[in-house]
Amino acid sequence: MMVGRTLLRSMLATALLAAGLQATRADEWRTTSSLIGESKYGENFQHYDYVNPSAPKGGTLNSVLLGTYDSFNPYVVQGSPAAGLVGFGGGLLYDTLMEQATDEGSVSHPLIADAYKYPADYSSATYRLDPRAKWHDGQPITVDDVIWSFQVLKANSPQYSRYFENVTDAVAISDREVEFHFNQKGNRELPKILGDLAVLPKHWWEGTDANGKKRDVTKPTLEIPLGSAAYKIASFKPGSEIVWQRVPDYWAAKLPVKIGRENFDTRRYTYILDDNAAWLAFTKGGLEDVNREYSSRKWATAYNFPAIRAGDVIKKDFQTRSPQPMQGFVLNQRRPLFQDRLVREALTIPFDFESMNRTLFFGFNTRTSSYFQGTELASSGLPRGKELEILEKYRDKLPPELFSQEFKLPVYDSPQAERKYLKQAVDLFAKTGWIIKGGKMVNAKTGAPFKFEILGWNDTDQVIASPYIANLRKIGVDATLRIIDQTQYINRVNNFDFDVVTGLFGQSESPGNEQRDFWSSKAADAPGSRNLMGIKDPVVDALVDRIIFATDRDDLVAATHALDRILLWNFYVVPQYYRSAVWLAYWNKFKFPDKQPAYVGADIDSWWIDPDKEKALAAKYKGLN
Repeated sequence: MMVGRTLLRSMLATALLAAGLQATRADEWRTTSSLIGESKYGENFQHYDYVNPSAPKGGTLNSVLLGTYDSFNPYVVQGSPAAGLVGFGGGLLYDTLMEQATDEGSVSHPLIADAYKYPADYSSATYRLDPRAKWHDGQPITVDDVIWSFQVLKANSPQYSRYFENVTDAVAISDREVEFHFNQKGNRELPKILGDLAVLPKHWWEGTDANGKKRDVTKPTLEIPLGSAAYKIASFKPGSEIVWQRVPDYWAAKLPVKIGRENFDTRRYTYILDDNAAWLAFTKGGLEDVNREYSSRKWATAYNFPAIRAGDVIKKDFQTRSPQPMQGFVLNQRRPLFQDRLVREALTIPFDFESMNRTLFFGFNTRTSSYFQGTELASSGLPRGKELEILEKYRDKLPPELFSQEFKLPVYDSPQAERKYLKQAVDLFAKTGWIIKGGKMVNAKTGAPFKFEILGWNDTDQVIASPYIANLRKIGVDATLRIIDQTQYINRVNNFDFDVVTGLFGQSESPGNEQRDFWSSKAADAPGSRNLMGIKDPVVDALVDRIIFATDRDDLVAATHALDRILLWNFYVVPQYYRSAVWLAYWNKFKFPDKQPAYVGADIDSWWIDPDKEKALAAKYKGLN
């Protein structure tokens, strides 16, 4: 009998893992959460396998950002939050219930909470707080803090509101346990992603400032907030600089996710308004220690300044194996010009990636052909199996080509390709009532020109947009590029005040609630959402719910394939490209483990500073800290 039970449990564990679940019984405490099998570290997680657990602390990491800031409250729509603070998650200031792994997808490890559990029907989740967790003022982080944070963030942060839409409330079970209740069962992801909740200090936010004025968590502020994480704000110059100092008695310093990481004593961020000035600041040293490069042209041609030649700045690429984001020109359907699917397809065809990759990107890039690029979630070929079953329910509401043609983007691989593809675009325009007259694409009935503006904020926008605009003009489309400052750009994008922008849509290997923020009809009307295209499609809404409430991994993959295919065939964006590498150039004062996490490419928090090198550089380059 015992042997039979053992075999049965082994078979069950195998089945659970195949379904993408941890082989842990429902309602048992879990110290590591995963949506795709078990973490490679198991339950006995000591520290990340790539870190140096004895990495020394000290030194300063200098960084430059473009633009400005006016708030230390990142969780409200108003204001521009300072560097180190983020609109989702805890940033440098606040810890979250659990911390997402740096070297595995869809895995989280303990932070404020040392464990969590949920019932078999996924109707709730309970988190148990680590009794050691405390604020920087020494007060303990409590269940009341967690409940208050959940209520405040869901009420005031658009991202949290959508992310936790199905979480109805949070209640105290004991002085260490908080239970979150859901309004629907079967959402396999929801118990885990509650670990992403940033926990704020209720006693501080409900208190008064130095002038006796009651604080308001719903408003921007430049009063330095109380935090709980590895850093706190040491000083700042409004709008131009913020300096973070490592907390020497940080409560979580010995937790597995923190050992060997967060090694810099000081993190200084300097704001610069001009992109060229920021680049010069990096080349001269002192303001920017690590530059992440996105431009192929600059990576290939611009890294020849004196510090590079002297070996004082190092170039290195870090290969990644994480999902690749969809980057593309977003066609804003809130504008009548882009509401016809065939028009959007016609605008997709003239993007000549091959010529751009050869002449501008030095062959570094690959064309993006899926919203879930680089994962098993990317659709391919023709729909089949469970994916086809899902799509058949909506056949009369979907483009017919979706069922009969493999989705393929134009390939400009010969001199003749341009003529062929531009003619296809002109033919598609003709089907929707647009004709070329006098060299201009005009509405056949009204004579109005087909005219739109691409909005950008840096040199890269110019590089990407110019060849595309040139090709569009060959078929009479009057597209222009407008470059504005970053702050204005962010405000306009958040309020969907644009014709076309370049959007970046990152995904995980286990999509879930965040899909609402990307594609749902509700998000289309929510300022600050990631539904930049303005998608309002009941079929897309239904597929998003199907993903969120997928019964197992196979169901999730099939539903995501279906959603991907629908998004592609509706031509909501003009896909651009991706690169499976992180390009970093850094001043040679750092040491780091040879092994870096391939999932993210490089974990700079695992780096540390060599004080002798830092001093030598400071002596050689005036003003270099």
